[in-house]
Amino acid sequence: MWAFRRSRRQRRRRPRGRRRLLGPALLLIGSLSGAAATGALLLWVRGVHSHPAPPRHAQPPAPRSAPLYRAAQPRILPRSTWLNATVRRTQPPPRYDDAVVAVFVHHTDSPNTYRCADTPEVIRRVYAGQTTARKWDDIGYNFLVDRCGTIYEGRAGGVERAVIGAHSQGFNHRTAGIAAIGTFTRGTVVPRAMTDAIAALIAWKLGLSGVDPRSAARLVSSNALSRYPVGAAATLPAVSGHDAGYRTSCPGAALTARLPEIRKVAARLQGRR
Repeated sequence: MWAFRRSRRQRRRRPRGRRRLLGPALLLIGSLSGAAATGALLLWVRGVHSHPAPPRHAQPPAPRSAPLYRAAQPRILPRSTWLNATVRRTQPPPRYDDAVVAVFVHHTDSPNTYRCADTPEVIRRVYAGQTTARKWDDIGYNFLVDRCGTIYEGRAGGVERAVIGAHSQGFNHRTAGIAAIGTFTRGTVVPRAMTDAIAALIAWKLGLSGVDPRSAARLVSSNALSRYPVGAAATLPAVSGHDAGYRTSCPGAALTARLPEIRKVAARLQGRR
């Protein structure tokens, strides 16, 4: 029978877990023969010391990091700022995609001489034209931006959601349409406030899907009237002019020339280098 003697100080320092295991373990070892007991004791001591207890002040798991390359949502005025009972029409519920992976930039092909205070009336005219002459169920653009850099919600459904618009023949799915209010043909001055607002809107909207504004997106044509046959895949810039997917002069040569700068600013607003 093995006997163990410990001083009072040693017994006081013994961890509680080992104190509970020590008695039963020694009784079991004591029932063995001499050689077997010696081997069992060595294995038991080695096992106890090879699995140290975790530190008392272990750090809690690190929280999940915030999504990378998300930009702040710019101020977006709701539809109620421009849509009133004089033009409002009954429309079906909005339709949604899983995500927005690309943006098409447009111009409204309307006069540039409007006052920014009159922007709601300009948007009402665009809405009325698209829902009467073209017989669309709502305004086609997801967003509209005026010459002072004010952003307006266009098509209904929620600015943060992937609302399917009616802005780019063949490529309305998984895209958002942003219309610059005015006409921006070659030689026209594009206001800096407008392009800065468009860049901020793109940075936020594409950031929701983790898309770099300088990258390319793979889209599938849904309409033979686009530049691509139905079902054909097209790789287009994540920030494209309307003419990239449809045969048109929109968004005008002057605004098209500003797209590289808009992509660059939007990427910077997302925190990309």
